[in-house]
Amino acid sequence: MARSRSAWRRWYDAWEAQQDRFIPNRERRFRTMLDLVEAQLPARFVAIDLGCGPGALSARLLRRFPRAGCVAVDQDPVVLKVGEGALGSVGGRLSWVDASLGSPGWTDALPVRKFDVALSTTALHWLSPTRLRRLYQDLGRLLRRGGLFLDGDRIAWAPEEPELARLAEKVRQVRFPGAQRSGEWAGWEAWWRRAEKDPELGPLFPIREARGTAHPKHTEPSLAFHVRALRRGGFRRAEVVWRDLENVILWARR
Repeated sequence: MARSRSAWRRWYDAWEAQQDRFIPNRERRFRTMLDLVEAQLPARFVAIDLGCGPGALSARLLRRFPRAGCVAVDQDPVVLKVGEGALGSVGGRLSWVDASLGSPGWTDALPVRKFDVALSTTALHWLSPTRLRRLYQDLGRLLRRGGLFLDGDRIAWAPEEPELARLAEKVRQVRFPGAQRSGEWAGWEAWWRRAEKDPELGPLFPIREARGTAHPKHTEPSLAFHVRALRRGGFRRAEVVWRDLENVILWARR
């Protein structure tokens, strides 16, 4: 018997809860990104969610914009299974794509050839600089002229700003008093441990191991790197439009 949507929703809600615990101002960042979309696009548009996970950003976008469509892309089979099981196709407005962002040929899997906006949250810091450059080149072709790119993610302070990096760490200690790094990630690690024991999710873990998504490394390119790569990809302008320490929204226009 197929698992019910409500059962998958429990996995999705548990994911949401652990994300909320260690990403400050997560909902405010989502809301600001969608405010930017509303301010710049018509009511009907097509979006692509890059590194979608189980679809937190896609779900919020489609709920707020009932005439929009979205393609959600990730290469982790576990979170894709949870997202598709919990959210479905949202009445045909949401498509799920298993593809590796920035890898050669990843755009071939997309059901749509042109987009009005590309969005991502807490995902692109996992990409190597080479793959991130390729991704921005691909977005320069996928987005229509005037199209938008919005990335809500951690972008570290530049090396020449050590004082700001130290200050950000002190603020983090104020926000999470007594928390060690392992404690901040405890919810994340517990979610994956439980998922591996699930009879429908467990068989997908060897796939994510083979793809290298099980133990990715933070690359965290600098803001200057992002801006330079976006401009080389054909974007006319790229700026940080919202910031909470290293937690930023990077905006760019094609």
